[in-house]
Amino acid sequence: MHTQDRLGNTPVEEQLVTLNGVNWAQFKSIEANLQGVRAVRLTYFQGALEIVSPISDEHETIKSTLGALLEAYMCSKEIRHYRRGGFTLEAEGYASGTPDEFYSIKTRRDLPDLVIEVIVTSGSINRKTLYLPLRIPEIWFWQAGKIRIVQLEDQEYRETNRSQFFPDLDISLLLKYIDHPDQYDAIQEFLVEVGQ
Repeated sequence: MHTQDRLGNTPVEEQLVTLNGVNWAQFKSIEANLQGVRAVRLTYFQGALEIVSPISDEHETIKSTLGALLEAYMCSKEIRHYRRGGFTLEAEGYASGTPDEFYSIKTRRDLPDLVIEVIVTSGSINRKTLYLPLRIPEIWFWQAGKIRIVQLEDQEYRETNRSQFFPDLDISLLLKYIDHPDQYDAIQEFLVEVGQ
């Protein structure tokens, strides 16, 4: 029996397949053949290729709500930011991944300051090492109702409980409003709590 989400839809479950021993040229060929297929996400790291399809409704809801909350916070605090979700970040021949959201803070740049990854179905590729060659300063991972923040220090990522870009933001408030049944109301109530 299928359960329904809060909109009355039967949720789609993500399926993940991992292929090992895939070289960069093979990965790029597979990627080219799947170009334009929105329901498939590819992640490549040192010969391992993960294919996730379809992207679940849960994943998309969490991603969009978390992004909307963070952007509302940045706007309310007058923190200049530039969002670019859905673009692939690559270290050629080595790693390729598409974060759920990513932001440049204060200044627009090709590489982001902050990457957000929503993990509903976890695979074998360590998402921290995926972004290490690009030296992304901070990554947020949402998984199983929690947000973990890691920051780049001395060539490795270390977990922390505060964002270097938003040191006054209480991450538990984001979690509270990600689960709110109405995204619009969640943003309005969140802004009241953070003292807009």
